[in-house]
Amino acid sequence: MTEAEVVIVGSGFAGLCMGIKLRQAGCENFVILEKAGELGGTWRDNTYPGCACDIPSYLYSFSFEQNPRWTRMFAPWNEILAYLKHCADKYGVAGKIRYGAEVTEAVFDEATGQWTVTVNGSETIETQALVAGVGSLHQPKLPDIPGLDSFAGTTFHSAQWDHSQDLRGRNVAVIGTGASAIQFVPRIAPDVGQLDVYQRTPPWVMSKPDRAIGPWERRLHERFPAGQRTIRNAIYWGLEGRGVGFAGNPKLMKGLELQAKRHLHKQVTDPELRARLTPAYQIGCKRILYSNDYYPALSRPNVDVVTTPITRITPTGVVTSDGVERPCDTIVLGTGFEVSANLTRMPILGKDGVDLTDHWKRNGIGAHLGITVAGYPNLFLLVGPNTLLGHSSMVFMIEAQVRYVMQALHLLRRRGASYVEVREDAQERFVGGIQGELDGTVWQSGCNSWYLDAQGRNSTIWPEFTVSYWRRTRRLDPADFVLVH
Repeated sequence: MTEAEVVIVGSGFAGLCMGIKLRQAGCENFVILEKAGELGGTWRDNTYPGCACDIPSYLYSFSFEQNPRWTRMFAPWNEILAYLKHCADKYGVAGKIRYGAEVTEAVFDEATGQWTVTVNGSETIETQALVAGVGSLHQPKLPDIPGLDSFAGTTFHSAQWDHSQDLRGRNVAVIGTGASAIQFVPRIAPDVGQLDVYQRTPPWVMSKPDRAIGPWERRLHERFPAGQRTIRNAIYWGLEGRGVGFAGNPKLMKGLELQAKRHLHKQVTDPELRARLTPAYQIGCKRILYSNDYYPALSRPNVDVVTTPITRITPTGVVTSDGVERPCDTIVLGTGFEVSANLTRMPILGKDGVDLTDHWKRNGIGAHLGITVAGYPNLFLLVGPNTLLGHSSMVFMIEAQVRYVMQALHLLRRRGASYVEVREDAQERFVGGIQGELDGTVWQSGCNSWYLDAQGRNSTIWPEFTVSYWRRTRRLDPADFVLVH
C-alpha cells in the first residue's frame, strides 16, 4: 500500500490542471492515475480524420499558459495533444503520472477520513483527497442495433478509429451525424466508393470561422503575448454573448437559426436533400455544429443521406424499416459518448459504503457546483454534473473548478480537519436551482439530446453564463460544508 495526499484520476485538461495547481501551491505528494499509456484524455483517444476542437483554439487553452503555436483558429487534435504534453513538461507534472493505472474502486473510510483507491484490481493507495478528472468524451456509446455483432466487415467507433483500414474504394456506412461525424465525413467522402450516412436527427450546422494562423502571426503571439490575450478575451466575450439566447430568452436564438438556414441553403442546392437536412427542433436544444465542408460532402454523387430508421444489420449491410438492405463492407459508428455515466464507470463507495452510481440512481445525478456530493467527503469532481457547456470553452470551467477544489483542500489543512463534506441542504439548493433554471431554456424544449440522462433529466449542461460559474466558484463558502476532525 502506498500513500498520497491527493490522488487525481485522469490526465486530460482537468487532471493536468489539478496537478499543475497543486505543484504551484507547494504540494508534491500527489499522483495522477491514467489508465492509458499516454496523457491527453479526449485528445489522445479521438484521432479520426478531421478531428479538431469546435471552440477557437485561442480560448481552448489554460489562461496561465497561452499557446502561440496554434496553426489554425480551430486546432486539430494533434496540436491540442502536443499542447497538453508541453504543459505537463513545463509545469513538472509529467513525472507525477502513472500510466496503465486504471482505478477499479475507491472506498471512503469514515473513521480515518481516508480514501482507499484500488488500481488495476490489486494495488491500493491511501489518500485524503480524491479528484476525479475523468472527462466526458472518451467512453464510446455503442448503438443497440440488432445484428451489429453479426456484421462480417469492419466496424469501429469514431473514438477508436482504425487507421489500419484503407477506406479508399470501399462501401462505407456511417451511423450518426453528430459533432464527430461532421468532421470525418468530409475527409473520407472523396476517397470511398459509396458512403451512406444514416441520420436519425439532422443537426443545426453553422459556418465555421476557421482559417490558418500564419508563421508571422505566430511569431507576433510569441513576442507579444498581451496581443494574443486580447484576442482571447474578445473571443471569450463574443461566445459569452451568445449565451444570452441559450441561458436567457430562447426567442433570441432565432437569429442563429436564420444564419444556419442561410448556410444550408447556400451549400445545398438540391431541395429534397435540403429538406432532409433541415432540423425540426429549436436550435441549441442539441449541440450546434460548425462546418464549411459537411454539406458539400453530403452533396457528392457517391454519398447518400439515409433518414429511414435502421431496423437491423446483416453480415453484409444495413437494413432500414422500408425493407431495403444497403450493402457495405465498413461501418463507422459516429454515435457519441456515454456522457452521463462517465463518472460512475468505477465504483466510488462513500459513507456507509453507498456506491455513487446507486446514490445517483435513487436521487438523480447532481453535485454542489458540479464538484462535491453529500455523503462523499473529500471527493471532488472535475467536469461534473451540470458543468458542461453549449457555447464556450470547457477549459475555462475546469480552471474555475480546480481553483474551488484548491480552496477546499486549503480549508482542510487550515482547520486541521480529517475530511470536508458538502451539506446536503446546500447541495439540494444548488441542484434544485439549476434544474429550475433549465426549465426555461432551449435545452428543455423537447428534443432528445445527449444532454439528457436515462431519466430524461438534464444533468449535463450549465444553464447560465460561464462568468456566473466563475463568480459562484471564486470563493468557497465554509458554511456550505461540514468539517470533521
